[in-house]
Parts: sequence; structure tokens; C-alpha cells
Amino acid sequence: MSPHQLPTGIALLHDPAFNKGTAFTEEERDLLGLRGLLPPRVQTAEQQVARVKHNLDSKPNDLEKYIALIGLQDRNERLFYRFLAEHLETMMPIVYTPTVGLACERYGQIFRRPRGLYVTIEDAGRVGRIVDNWQDDASVVVVTDGERILGLGDLGANGMGIPVGKLALYTACAGFDPLRCLPITLDVGTENEALLADPLYLGLKRRRTRDERYDALVEELVGALNKRWPGLLIQFEDFGNNNAFRLLERYRGRVLTFNDDIQGTAAVAVAGLVAALRLSGTSLREQRLLFFGAGEAGTGIAELFVAAAVQDGMAESDARRQCWLFDSRGLVTSARNDGTLAGHKVHFAHEHAPASTLLDAVEALRPTALIGTSTQANAFSDQVLSRMASLNQRPIVFALSNPTAKAECTAEAAVNATGGRVIFASGSPFPPLTFGGRRIEPGQGNNVYVFPGIGLGVVAARSRLVTDEMFLAAARALAAEVGDDDLAVGRVFPRLSRVREVSVRVACAVAQVAFARGLATAPPPHDLDAHVRSLLWSPAYPDYAAAPRA
Repeated sequence: MSPHQLPTGIALLHDPAFNKGTAFTEEERDLLGLRGLLPPRVQTAEQQVARVKHNLDSKPNDLEKYIALIGLQDRNERLFYRFLAEHLETMMPIVYTPTVGLACERYGQIFRRPRGLYVTIEDAGRVGRIVDNWQDDASVVVVTDGERILGLGDLGANGMGIPVGKLALYTACAGFDPLRCLPITLDVGTENEALLADPLYLGLKRRRTRDERYDALVEELVGALNKRWPGLLIQFEDFGNNNAFRLLERYRGRVLTFNDDIQGTAAVAVAGLVAALRLSGTSLREQRLLFFGAGEAGTGIAELFVAAAVQDGMAESDARRQCWLFDSRGLVTSARNDGTLAGHKVHFAHEHAPASTLLDAVEALRPTALIGTSTQANAFSDQVLSRMASLNQRPIVFALSNPTAKAECTAEAAVNATGGRVIFASGSPFPPLTFGGRRIEPGQGNNVYVFPGIGLGVVAARSRLVTDEMFLAAARALAAEVGDDDLAVGRVFPRLSRVREVSVRVACAVAQVAFARGLATAPPPHDLDAHVRSLLWSPAYPDYAAAPRA
């Protein structure tokens, strides 16, 4: 049977792409051989959504809610995405950060049914056959090797929860057809001792392969994917620092690809900074950024900030001088540029006296913005936050590390230590709070504001490449969606409930870059906004009785 052919009878009820559950009409039940296979009462989609919410509300914790939602996705995809779209703000922390981190840690325990493809180091030479085993078409792939899952580190094959979750957000937030979304995990081993000793771990029980066989496996996979689906979008996700930068540089000029940890995080953070300037009353050229954490996220944000400042008329050298990195050895300075400094840090290694503590660095540099990408919980102490407040009327503090337990500070700590003057954003959600009689709603710098829209934009233009200029355009488009009502409660990002509309705006900005730079292989549409919207998949149930049968 073709994967797109409508099945009948019990096979239809077991196919999540077509199943409507109790919403099958009387006519459909007769036509499709479902009579007697379902409870007699026909329900509307609205009634089904209400039942899902009722069941979720009865679950004792977020992990149980995650398991229940994944189970729904396995049974009835359209109901899953309809429910997610209608309850996005409350469900985002369940289907993705922070609960997905816990789900990955316990992936072997909660495993129900396979999703996506597993490609192991032992599959070298036969990756093409594995890719051909995927029966559906694909327009976007999210692939991880599980080495740096959120702030949790090496989770090996358990990292599959990340590409599965990311692709669910591609559908919920940017209208990608779930049948065309393919999650992939590269299992090259793990250094996680607990997993290697865990009898329930489902990945290879071996140390990570880090030699030329690793690169050969990635090359074989990328080649097989592009042979099967030319023009496929490949998103690299949660790779360790070394491989993340190497693979991005290797493939960004060859295939349609990007790294969300480096580039997506950068776009979201820069959008937040641009929006924050409306609260601080300052400009980009007046900022001095101190990054606590100098890996993929930190240096990615710094590079895109430089691009934004240059676009605003600054010299690149001056813009780079505005960005300072603080890593595990302290402040990154030119004295450390002795050939051992990682390449992504070199351009931000400025001449300065050393600083071994974060407070020392704040005292010396007097930053306007402190950006945490370190996964060091509570690293932004009350003393550091208070000093930021004494240096700035509206200090910018972004604690972007995930999950919540890894955040550099809580929203409450930042607000209290700065007398309520902080402009705060975080990677994981924090609840609203009240200070001095004023309601504050902390903004979440969630990559979901950007990566689905980036994907939608390059697909809409059929772009050959994803460029840094597209991420800057995405950042500007996202910042423009922050309204006065958002800023009034201290939020520098739009409400998550608006993310589907935001994705359309981001997609249009990205597609415009593709058309302007000659990267698009599709002709420019007369109405770009209408063209982008025409691509959006809807979770609404089709009428199978009226539709032609395959």
C-alpha cells in the first residue's frame, strides 16, 4: 500500500496520519468499513480537544503529560496538532523545553514506538538503504548525534526526543506537513557512564567514535538524504561544540542546512536585544555585551550581533570590540590567543587584563547586557545582578541556558536584585510575577520563534542555501513583532500564542533574502505573504466521504 493511500477498517484507525478517532462521521463509518469499530457517539474535534485537555489535567506531573501527548501523536496526528495549536503557551514546556530534556534522560524507560531513523556508526556503507526505508517524502530533517542535549550533555541515542520535538514544532508553528518531517539520530556511541551501564538504554553500548569514521558517516548520510530528496532542508541539532562548528562550515555552502544551536539561538537573542532597546532607550552601538559561556550559543549570538551592528553602520572591528566572552578559564583575552584558543572565540579575544570571576569581569567591562549560555545554574548571583543594576538604568540580563534547572538565574532573582529595572529573558519559561505592584511577564527566548519560520521561508523560495543574512532578517522580523503591550509587561518577545503568525513574518523576510541574493530556484510570487500562507498544513479533519478515494 502506498503510504499516502487512505486505508480502511482497523488499518485506518491504526494510521495516525488519517485516523480521526471518534470524529469519523456516520457516512465515513459506513464508507470506510468502520461501523462497529468505534463507540457509537460521533464527536466533534472540539469535543475531542476538550477530552484531551481533561485527561492531561489529571496527570500527576509534566513527564506523564509528555508521555500522554506523544501517545496521542502516535494515534491521531491531526488531533495532536490541533490541541497543541490551541494550547501552545501551556503545552510548549511539555512537548519541548524543559520537559523534553527529562524525557530524553528517560527515553529507554518511556519508549513506546519508533519515530524517525536511527543511523549508527555500524551502518557505514549502507546508509543509503536505511534512508530508502523511509516510505514518505521529506522536506525537512532534524538530525542529532546526542552529544549535547540541551544543558544535559551526552545522552547518546536517547537524544531522539529532540529532533522528534523540534519537528513537532515545525508543524505546529509553521505548518509543515508532519508526513514530510523526518527525525534522525546518529548513534556513534556515548561517553555517558550511566547510560553505558543502564540495561534499559536502547543505543549502542560503546564509546563515541571521534575519528575519520565519524566524518565519513555524516558525509554518507548527507549524500544519501540529498540523493533521495534534492533540496531537502537539514537542521543540525545538539551536536557537541567541536562537531557543531565543523559540520556547519563543511556543509553550509553545499546543501540547504543550518545549526539551530548556533544560528537559531543567535537570531532569537539578537531579536530580544533589538526589542530591549525600546525599553532602555539606547541603540545597538551603545551596547557592550558580556557572554557568560563561549560555546555554540554564545559565539553565535555575538557573531549575529556584529552583523546587526555593521548593518546599522558600525565598522566590524568596533562591533566585535563590543562583545566579550567569559568561559571556564575566565575572560577571553588576546593573551590567551596562543594557538590553543578555539577558533570560534578568536575574533572576540580582545586586549584586556585577565578576570577570573564573573563579578570581576562585570566590574572591569561595565556591560550593558549580560547573556548566559553556560548551563551553570545560578551563576548570575545577586551580587552580579546588583552590580549590573548599578551600572545601568535598565540592565539587560538574558539567562538563556536550558532546561530551567540550568538557567543562570531565575526571573524572580533578576527582578529582585535589580529593583525591578531588569530587562530579562530566559531560555526556559518562568511564571509571571509582581514587583512594586507591577505585573512582569518574563520573556522566553525560545528558538521556536525562528527555526520553523526559517524553514518555511527557504522552502517557500526553494532556496539553495541558508545564509547568515537570513538569520539577521529573521531577527529583525521577530523584533518587529514585539508590541507595546509586550514591552509594557517587560516581555521582549511576542506571546507564544502568536508564533504561527510570527513564523509567516519570519518566512517572508527569509524568502525575500533568497530572492534578492539569487539563491531562490522558485520564481518570485506576486504576493509573497499569500504564497507562504498557501504552504501551511492544517490540522483540520478532512471529509473522507467527500474526498476522492485513492
